[in-house]
Amino acid sequence: MNHRRNILCVLLAALLVPLAASAQPAPDLSPEQAGRPRAQKIDEAIRLAKDFKFQKEGVLVVGTTTGRLPFAAYATDTRTPVGNAPDIAQLVADSLGRKLELVSTSWADWPLGLQSGKFDVVVSNVTVTEERKEKFDFSTYRNDQIGIYVKTGSKLGAIKEPKDIAGLKLIVQASTNQEQIVLRWNKQNLAAGLKPVEFQYYDDDVVQRLAIQSGRADVYVGPNAIAAYEARDGKTKLAGVFSGGWPLDAEIAVTSRKGSGVADAVTLALNAQIRNGNYAKALSRWNLESEAIQSSRTNPPGLPKN
Repeated sequence: MNHRRNILCVLLAALLVPLAASAQPAPDLSPEQAGRPRAQKIDEAIRLAKDFKFQKEGVLVVGTTTGRLPFAAYATDTRTPVGNAPDIAQLVADSLGRKLELVSTSWADWPLGLQSGKFDVVVSNVTVTEERKEKFDFSTYRNDQIGIYVKTGSKLGAIKEPKDIAGLKLIVQASTNQEQIVLRWNKQNLAAGLKPVEFQYYDDDVVQRLAIQSGRADVYVGPNAIAAYEARDGKTKLAGVFSGGWPLDAEIAVTSRKGSGVADAVTLALNAQIRNGNYAKALSRWNLESEAIQSSRTNPPGLPKN
């Protein structure tokens, strides 16, 4: 069922891209990925990983969730993962002088799969948290940001702080980090005597986007990476952005087993790719330039435990 849903997501993404001149070119969803940036091996990264026990000789086995672009979905052959996560994984594998093997996994299964040795590392939009750091090591590669998007042509100005959403009809996904943040914003606004937010919830992405286009909703709040990718069609635009850990900063990272000895090698590899420009190419292919980091860090401060 998940496999069929992933294929449907790819088809819907293609259908949502209009022929308007303002829309960006359709992404490369071919299994060959001819435009994927590649890298030379980094001797120092290889040296740092010399004591790490890889699953296969000459291979980096990477777990990734293949559910949604721009993170990862199936290519047109319905079996090859493509997206930003596979691109980042490719740069790390190249840097370590290894062939990349991508293994699709569900979000719920990646922690056990990594701990049990099914993968060497996981590249799957995992946010660094203090709780996760008790079991895993991290090498950061992207800022975790929440985007606020409006219909192109909307008269709403920039949305920079809680008071800017007062009185708006706002779409957010239930039981998510972003919902908790905007609920806190709304509570703060009510205490200040401002108008309440009208929250709207949709299970269907297409219906959600139609709500914005029709004016039934004013704004959508969700993971900026996904919203920015969808905004390629020119129908929506960014009105504001805030950290996924608001008011704290949050980062996405390559995830490895705690104390396994590969995190520093991955961090060095990522920093080499940031310096040589391959990292920027890997982000721009999926409209993620706004989430770029200046340098990768091993196990930075994570979001605190609840």
